[in-house]
Amino acid sequence: MIRKTRKIASVGAACLTWAWWVHPVHAQAVSASLNIAASDIGGTVTGRNGPEAGVWVIAETTDLPTRFRKIVVTDEKGQFLLPDMPKANYSVWVRGYGLADSRPEQAAPGATLQLRASPAASAAAAAEIYPPSIGSRCFTFQRRRSFRSRT
Repeated sequence: MIRKTRKIASVGAACLTWAWWVHPVHAQAVSASLNIAASDIGGTVTGRNGPEAGVWVIAETTDLPTRFRKIVVTDEKGQFLLPDMPKANYSVWVRGYGLADSRPEQAAPGATLQLRASPAASAAAAAEIYPPSIGSRCFTFQRRRSFRSRT
């Protein structure tokens, strides 16, 4: 019984570690006035109904020795802050559930962007852009009979 409990605990810990590692960096708390430092890229994301909360803002560059990408999530006001960006030119775009990827905007650290989110053409198109979470693949579900006591 103890072995089984330890095994379940270690699998659970491994899954939580994996989920933490692959989850995007959350946007830092942003005040009403967005303060962007010289090493940050920040701004707002809006859609046809106003601010877009909970969408990804992705910044990517190949100007560094290795490809660099940082992902943050917008707050309830549609604001985002990509902190501590190395000096480079970045392509910055929006991605979210039910949305089409936005047109990439070029930016460098210190920039303030106004990004526009638009809905995907169809549910099928949205699924191609933003597939369902793969987090459930971390768990293995056993058949019900395997839970019976073996003693």
